[in-house]
Order: sequence, then structure tokens, then C-alpha cells
Amino acid sequence: MHVQTRIGTNEAIIAEASPAMEESQLIDIVLASDAHGAFIWGVFDRLLDEPDLAIGSITSSGFGAMEAAVLAYGLALGGRRGARTALTNFWRRVSHASMFKADTANPLKPILEQSIDIEEIRKKNCPVKLNILVSNARNDTVKMFPSDQLSIEAVLAAATIPFRFPAVEIDGEIYWGDGDISVLPRCQSIEAGLRLIITGKPAGFITPCANRCLTANPVTPKPTLHTIFDSEYRAGAALFTRPWTDWGELTEMRDRGHGRADDWLVVNHPFVDERSAVDSKNRYV
Repeated sequence: MHVQTRIGTNEAIIAEASPAMEESQLIDIVLASDAHGAFIWGVFDRLLDEPDLAIGSITSSGFGAMEAAVLAYGLALGGRRGARTALTNFWRRVSHASMFKADTANPLKPILEQSIDIEEIRKKNCPVKLNILVSNARNDTVKMFPSDQLSIEAVLAAATIPFRFPAVEIDGEIYWGDGDISVLPRCQSIEAGLRLIITGKPAGFITPCANRCLTANPVTPKPTLHTIFDSEYRAGAALFTRPWTDWGELTEMRDRGHGRADDWLVVNHPFVDERSAVDSKNRYV
């Protein structure tokens, strides 16, 4: 068990929760690489409040791939409560580790290894299916790793900032995050009622070419496509390029993501439970 409270291990919190999500409306989530991770944390946390919504799949690039993996792992072991615990502990590790100089080429690897068990995510009964995007460091082509092919290295590669940290080797090729690609291809098809894109700023859309590369040709969004974007996304850019990450700043971004998701739910989902909307505003201390 990898889930911890603060820095100490606490298996009981996950064990108490139901490992499965309720029967609910499925949504696909797409995490663009320009969306700051703590903002994504807040969006995830708000969506987990809604018993009528369930995440069917997540397609992710950039640092959000780590959060997608942590969310899937937490849901698999402890349902919604387990996912919240796993995400909070993950971000505490990030904040704690960033206060010290990294002794490894990529400081995110030990954090990820402490936060998830990749085998739980690869299981067929994992409640969330992942599609992780990485960029080939040699030829700049984009590769997608689905859940059943996922590894710690694939998730780590997606979160690796190009040229700042060494690319990650996977099966003889080297990969890192997709850099400036801030819009993503269509997710694998599932029976979802809608797709939600979480991004740092409003952007166009792209579709896969016949050769499975990505192209920047715009397409008309389907009626079920929704976007949540961070109007203050530039404020988060510096957090992963300086040697420390302040917990207060991270939680401010989390709360901003939580608020944006709440606004989206109010506008787009009249079935949202009024009690959960009220309670979610008062959870954080």
C-alpha cells in the first residue's frame, strides 16, 4: 500500500472506502499539458463530490499524467475517498521533495513510485482507463500508452520537461513530455455522456492523422465537448522551474480548480446534488 497521510503511511483510510465507483454518468477527461497540476487536483476533487458522475477514462499529457495515475490508483483501492487521499498525499510529497535539491536525474520518479502501484492501474477492473501521451525525443512523434501497456517510465516520461530533465528510455526509445502540445487527440471510445477537457487556456482542437501522428487542423467540437480552463494559468508556470514549491500556493491553485469545476457543474449539470455542492466548499481546513 502506497497511500500516505502527510509523509507517514496510513493504510486504514483506503481500506475503509468502497473500491468501486457508483453507477453514474461516465465522462471522458482530457488533460492538456499546459494545465497546472494543482489546478487539475482541484477539478478532480470537485468531480469526486458528485455521485452522479464517474470518470470512465483519462487521456493526459504533461504533468497531469502523474495525477491521472494517482487518481486511478486511489479509486481502484479506495473509491472516491481513496482517490482524494492519494491525490493529497501525492501533492504533499511533491511539495516536500521540492524543498530539497534533487539527488536523482528526475526527482519525480521516487514520488511516483511511492504514490502508486502500476499493476493496480493495469488491471482490467481498474475503474478508470488511462491513455498517457509522450513525445519521442528523437523525432518528436507522439506515442500513446493505454492502461494495459502503462509503466512507471511511461507516466514519468509524460511528466518530464523537455531539455530540463533527461528523456526517459522505454523499449529502446527515449521519450519526454509533449512540450508545447496543449491540445490532444480523441480519447479511446467509451460509453461516456461527455468529454471534459482541462486546460491552461482556451485552445483549438487537433485530430490524429492517418499515420497516427497529430495534426493541428481544427475541427468542430461535438455537442458533448466541454472545457474547463485556468484563467490564471500563467501563475503556475514557475512552480516547477524553481527549487521549491510552496504548499500554500499549491492549495490556492487547487481551490481555483475546485471553484472552476463547481462553476462548470452548476451551469452544465442541473442534476448536481445541492448538498454536495455546499459541503465541498467547506472541506478544506
